[in-house]
This record gives sequence, structure tokens and C-alpha cells, in this order.
Amino acid sequence: MFSLIAFLLAHVLVTNAYAAEPDGVAPYPSGANIAWSHAPYEAGSCEVCHEHADPKKPGKLISKNVNELCATCHVDMQEAMQQPVVHFAAEDNCTNCHNPHNAKYKKLLRAPMPQLCNQCHDQGTAKMRVEHGALTSGSSCAGCHTPHAGQVEHLLLQAPYDLCLSCHGRDDVVADNGQKLTNIKALLDTNPVHHGPVGAKDCSACHQPHGSDNMRLLVLEYPQKFYSPYAAENYALCFRCHNSKLATDAKTTTATGFRDGDVNLHYKHVNKAPFGRTCRACHEVHASKKPHQIRDSVPFGTSGWMLPVVYTPNKTGGTCEKTCHAAKTYDNGGVRPSGGKTAVR
Repeated sequence: MFSLIAFLLAHVLVTNAYAAEPDGVAPYPSGANIAWSHAPYEAGSCEVCHEHADPKKPGKLISKNVNELCATCHVDMQEAMQQPVVHFAAEDNCTNCHNPHNAKYKKLLRAPMPQLCNQCHDQGTAKMRVEHGALTSGSSCAGCHTPHAGQVEHLLLQAPYDLCLSCHGRDDVVADNGQKLTNIKALLDTNPVHHGPVGAKDCSACHQPHGSDNMRLLVLEYPQKFYSPYAAENYALCFRCHNSKLATDAKTTTATGFRDGDVNLHYKHVNKAPFGRTCRACHEVHASKKPHQIRDSVPFGTSGWMLPVVYTPNKTGGTCEKTCHAAKTYDNGGVRPSGGKTAVR
């Protein structure tokens, strides 16, 4: 029922969006900075689509069904529309997105992307602090979505995980501030211990694909700094899956395996005044070579020097040494946490 309502609402949005544009399917006049022209219109062959050849009085379309008329020439589109996932705007009427005569934009589009797409698919990215660079570069929306029909949910060009890595598996991707982003594919290939969502190939568990108010397109707040005073809202992303008690209970035998007896060592590190160590101080967010996604090294000072993390696990806990403090061993008795959200071991 929800899907049907969403479809009908989207259909109404399309109709209303273009009902306010009576010139949306009329040809632009000469000198209007035209970039593309439909071949029959450019050749003056109005009779291909209309009752008459006269450009001044072409008459009605020779078919009441616009899509069937378009398909008489665009046979490839007729075949493409037989795929399992179909764009409702394309199925409804080709002229929802295309001007059938001429246009200022490639492919006879009635507006540039993403503006055209946002007339129906309003992601609200203009109101968000961080916008996915894919929206404003390259093919924009068409860089991830097929506009007509496809095999994958949400009209994606590939399975979501593979699609993300098609860009984030390169060394030349940079953030808006010019900072070079990690080659995630290379990272995952060389680090066998993957974060749960990564192992499930679910990038959207942590990242919004279009825009977000949080850094790196994160779906919820995540600590940006190495040190930060503890506040539950700063860890909203982590606590979607992980037990929040690991940072709030000084004593526990169930919330975490990172404890010495019942002394919660996550609490001692994170919930510490005036500045606690945040998740990123010890853990990699995507993948690591070490168990529990423990980092190989952590940044020290402002020079970018990396301090090695020497962590050795054992059956009842582990040892950290020669990093932030002298060697310390913890013993959790070999008892794994259980119950509630995923407990951090």
C-alpha cells in the first residue's frame, strides 16, 4: 500500500511540475541558445510525429500515446522499458523530461541535472551542509542512476556496493575542501577485518548517498576529532548498532569485552573529562588488519607523525603497549558480551 501511495504521489508531482510549464514541449525559438535539436524537427519533417508537415500548423500528434509514438523510432527505449525497475516519469510520458523539438540541454532534457530530477525527487540537498560530489560533477544523477529502466533497485547502474567502489576505488577522488579521500577498494583488499556494514556491503548504513548535515555524508553524528568531551549525541552513528552502555557504565560484565574484570575500559577511555578519546583514536571505521578493527597507528601532534598501536589479543582479553601509555593487559575472563545491541568486544 505504501509503495502504491508513493507512486501516485510521485505521479502527481510530475504532472504538477510540468503543468506549470506550457512551453515545456513547444520548440524554442531561434537564437535561444539551443544545444540539441530533435532530428525530425531539425529536418522540418513535422509529419513524422504530427498530422501535417506544415511547421506553422502541424496539427495533432498521429498517436494519442506519446511513448508509443516515440518508440516507433526509439526502438532501443521500447526494449529498455521491459526491464524490472522502471522510472515512473519515463513510463508515464517521455516529455516529462524531454522536449520533443529542441532544447538548451543535452539529450533534449527540459532542465539540467540535478535540477530536473529534483523537481520530483527532492532530496533537499540544497539545505544540507555536505553534498555528494557526484551530484555536481560528471554525469550528475545519471552517474549513479539510469533515467529510464534498469535491473537494480532505485534505478542504480550497478549493485549499490559496487557502484560506490566504482568511484571510491580510485586514488584521485577528493573532498570539497581538496582533501584526498581514501581508496576504499584498496583499503578493503589489504585489510581483512571489515566493519560489519562494510562486510554486509551496505555503505548506506552509515552514509547518505545524496547529502547530509554531517561530515562525509554520515547519516548521524560521529566524533570528528581524536579527543572530545563525551556526549551521547556525538556518538549517535555508533550507537545505532553498538551498545551505548559501553560508554556510560563504569562497571559492566555485559556491555563490552574490553574490560578488566568488571571495569569498563571503553568507559575509561571515552567518558573522560575534560577530553575523552573518541572511537577513531583506536578503531578504523572501514577495515583493519587487526581484530576489533584496531588501528595500526594513531596521529601524534600536528606534524602528521603516526604513532604505532601495539595491540596483542589473547583468549581472555589482550595487551596494549608502547602507544598512549605503558603496557597494560586486561582480562575479561574470556566471557563474550551478550544481549541488547551489538556489544563491542
